[in-house]
Amino acid sequence: MGQDAHEAGDLQRAIELYERAIKLEPEFPEAEYQRASALVSLNRLPEAEKGFLRAAELQPEWSLPYLALGKLYLRLERLSDAEEKLVRSYELDGKNKAALIALSDFYLRTKAPRQKLQQLLDDLKRATEDEGASATALATRGALELALDDKTGALRSFDRALAINRENVEALMARADLRAGAGNFSGALADAAEARRLAPNVLSTSLLLARIYAQAGKVDEATTTLDQLDEASKRLPEVVALRNSLAKDCSNSTAEDRAATEERLKEQPNNASLLACLGAALRTIDPARSLELYRKAATVEPTNIRHATGYAAALVQARRFPEAVALLRNILANEPGNFSARSNLATALYELKQMPEAINEFKHLLEVKPDLAVAHFFIATAHDFLGEYTQALAEYEAFIARADAQKNQLEIDKVNLRLPSLRNQIKRGEGVKKKKP
Repeated sequence: MGQDAHEAGDLQRAIELYERAIKLEPEFPEAEYQRASALVSLNRLPEAEKGFLRAAELQPEWSLPYLALGKLYLRLERLSDAEEKLVRSYELDGKNKAALIALSDFYLRTKAPRQKLQQLLDDLKRATEDEGASATALATRGALELALDDKTGALRSFDRALAINRENVEALMARADLRAGAGNFSGALADAAEARRLAPNVLSTSLLLARIYAQAGKVDEATTTLDQLDEASKRLPEVVALRNSLAKDCSNSTAEDRAATEERLKEQPNNASLLACLGAALRTIDPARSLELYRKAATVEPTNIRHATGYAAALVQARRFPEAVALLRNILANEPGNFSARSNLATALYELKQMPEAINEFKHLLEVKPDLAVAHFFIATAHDFLGEYTQALAEYEAFIARADAQKNQLEIDKVNLRLPSLRNQIKRGEGVKKKKP
């Protein structure tokens, strides 16, 4: 009767019936175990612990009470007790997949040594060889393979898990991460979006979706995903850090923002978004550190154009122009409309005195932003350098007509000093003449 009530969700009634059974038969391990399980559901954990311990005492070779105790202690953050009970449960019944999965989850959570993870993976491989393997077991196998750097094996396990149960959120999230890392952003976003649909109130699903949007260069979509969180979640450190990393201009961050990002990086040293954001914030303050941060971000996520673009900009800031040019040309081959990459390429070519190429890149910028006055200045000085005085004069005049007196005062002064002598040179017939077609 207690089990019937338990199954129907009437937990209080189930507990009363279990207690009546125990009163009639004091040494009744199954009733103790069932009562403790109902108490866990009601969050009456100290009472539940006593019940599981009593069941184990009455039937020491029964694995289930130890498994339940291990899960309970894990919930209470009593990690050494949790390990002891989970190991005991698995020792008592090596065929109990639930015990194997629980112990695997524990060792993954506590970042156990490779030797322990490998032993569990070997056991789990044997347990999931047949077609009757559960999606949960396969997802756990994939997590172990991933922890042991077998990404190919992990992807196969997650694929199998999702073929059995398309709604396994853990497998969806893990496969999304793997797909994003391989540059398959459409597949990654599909998995991440499905995981969030299935678990909309789990913060990690929204964070994953936002992060993959960011990796794919979809910053607006990533920001919208974070905007949809409740107010309490928006204030969490991991959400604030991700939002800061999505800012279109992290370089405007305050000292407090930079300190917060540094702290988050201590916890997540391979978080590419955080690395890139701090790199942007330090670009003018500490160029050497900025360059290293961007380099690491680009290494962690080599298919992320945004990080590669930031790294190239840092190379320009560090005046490592040949390296920057090579990287920027590669970026533009894949993303011709990347304005930031083209702007930095134009600057790098200009600094390398490769003026004809620099002029072409600045002209490309003007096609996108016709009011970009400073581009006319650089085109003018490039023509001037090449001795093409007539073209230089036209560009100087275009610059003066569009320049902002506050933003471009230094360049305006330079042009005003140059124009009289330039006009005299043209009158004297000096300079390289543009060839007639």
